[in-house]
Amino acid sequence: VQEEKIFAGKVLRLHVCTMEGAEWLEEGPEDTTVEKLKERCLKHCLPGSLEDPKTVTHHKLIHAASEKVLTDTKTVLEENIQDRDVLLLIKKRAPPPLPKMADVSAEEKRKQEQKAPDKDAILKATANLPARSVDRTVTHHNMRDFQTELRKILVSLIEVAQKLLALNPDAVELFKKANAMLDEDEEDRVDEIALRQLTEMGFPESRAVKALRLNHMSVTQAMEWLIEHADDPAVDAPLPGQTPAEAPAEGAASSAEAAAGPSSEEGGEEAKDELTEIFKKIRRKREFRPDPRAVIALMEMGFDEKEVVDALRVNNNQQNAACEWLLGDRKPSPEDLDKGIDTNSPLFQAILENPVVQLGLTNPKTLLAFEDMLENPLNSTQWMNDPETGPVMLQISRIFQTLNRT
Repeated sequence: VQEEKIFAGKVLRLHVCTMEGAEWLEEGPEDTTVEKLKERCLKHCLPGSLEDPKTVTHHKLIHAASEKVLTDTKTVLEENIQDRDVLLLIKKRAPPPLPKMADVSAEEKRKQEQKAPDKDAILKATANLPARSVDRTVTHHNMRDFQTELRKILVSLIEVAQKLLALNPDAVELFKKANAMLDEDEEDRVDEIALRQLTEMGFPESRAVKALRLNHMSVTQAMEWLIEHADDPAVDAPLPGQTPAEAPAEGAASSAEAAAGPSSEEGGEEAKDELTEIFKKIRRKREFRPDPRAVIALMEMGFDEKEVVDALRVNNNQQNAACEWLLGDRKPSPEDLDKGIDTNSPLFQAILENPVVQLGLTNPKTLLAFEDMLENPLNSTQWMNDPETGPVMLQISRIFQTLNRT
């Protein structure tokens, strides 16, 4: 008895199939390598093919049940192949041929044609074109001029609108409704749901309110701010530039009585005084509110709080522009913002003669829009998109642009 037969492993009978439909049984010990098994399979189905050493590497054995490609260096036992398992002998797919140099050049050429031009190519292509670029500083200056002029226009139009609306017999009721509109849209109102979410996390209510106002009512950003400033000694300090809403002062009421005078027996005088008080309430609610983040940032640079608030008011709450104003000549001044336009100027006369503007000035909502834009210029977009006030603002802008070109 030969030694190798005594110590040989278990003999397995494997069912082998090819893609061409050939089938046969292949027997061999379980310690046979997959490569040797593959050579025997090729001898059976492709006699003489082993003369080319690449034939073995160009084929592979696959275990049919697990769809696993068998590794040449492993044994049948290591691949966990059992008696009567089915194996597939398959020729490997040939790798795609490498592209020819001509094809590579054509592909590179196509990519270059589709590539966007770089700065040098743009300058070269536009070298002979006439210069039509506008100086950005001039554009910025013109925009500032428009904003400054628009403020003056709004100041004067507010005066006209107040006089026109005061002539309306229902003026008091109209402005009471307008006052109620402001109460509904109060910016100081805090989102109750957002506040409750933060307080349920354990943050103090006053601190949560401050965080929400600083982060535009975003719960996530407010929470991050609260965590970041948890150890800040000034975390509970009130926001700069913000004061509690003023209650109707007794002085205002007494001044109204004084304005009425002892001879104010007629209902018209009383209505006029009441209208004046409503105007005051509306103006108080539309007082300028500086961006708290910008105030804090500018004060950290060493500027006084009042100077910072003035700078933000002049520059529409834009921090960078406010910083430039503080470091520059500080023009226009806050006092300039309250000056109206020359009522005899062609611009103002053209605005007053526009039918859309004339009709809008009789609407209390237009006055509210003017008041709001005067003190909070960033809200202009809201009023431009409003179906009642938008047409009026559009006409004012068009008239200004038209006369500014002439």
